[in-house]
Amino acid sequence: MDEEERGTEGWADVTPDAARRLVIAAVEAFAERGYHATTTRDIAGRAGMSPAALYIHYKTKEELLYQISRVGHLRSLSLVRAARDTDGTPAERLDDAVRRFVRWHAEHHTTGRVVQYELGALAPEHYTEIVELRRGTEDVIRSIIRDGVDSGDFDVPDVSGTTLAVLSLCIDVARWFNPAGRRTPDEVGTLYADLVRRMVGAAR
Repeated sequence: MDEEERGTEGWADVTPDAARRLVIAAVEAFAERGYHATTTRDIAGRAGMSPAALYIHYKTKEELLYQISRVGHLRSLSLVRAARDTDGTPAERLDDAVRRFVRWHAEHHTTGRVVQYELGALAPEHYTEIVELRRGTEDVIRSIIRDGVDSGDFDVPDVSGTTLAVLSLCIDVARWFNPAGRRTPDEVGTLYADLVRRMVGAAR
């Protein structure tokens, strides 16, 4: 995990410090090895703690994954809602939503990989909760696209299908983004906003 991503965003409210260290260590381990290949000993070791100390703060490894998933999904949902609720045109609001969503997945690509690709390891009740948050993000993007169709700004025959395509495109940034690469998170956000404008048939 690079220094920028190791910052406090998303984890500042996790207290005490030991619990926060465990969450950050779990993100690193899950992203590197996958949830199922990671042991509680791996996580505790990365956090500089004993395996027994982990259970003081989290009952199970799955509870750690749930904490990470919940924080990540709430954060991304708040970003797209903020874009939706501005006073711009549908194209401007969609641009803003895509830029914010993509930038988060680039800046926090390690967390993003865990949040987006380890969903199936959650317990049923946690899975249901996280899926509802994902649907919330989907509903926001769909509503912006629908506004653009209704206003005549977008040419989209299939709003639901296009919404899923937009989200899939944006989420995949967490899988491939490399902070040592030639594009910054802001540049990737701008690129993807332009690609999405083309997808919905909006004027550039």
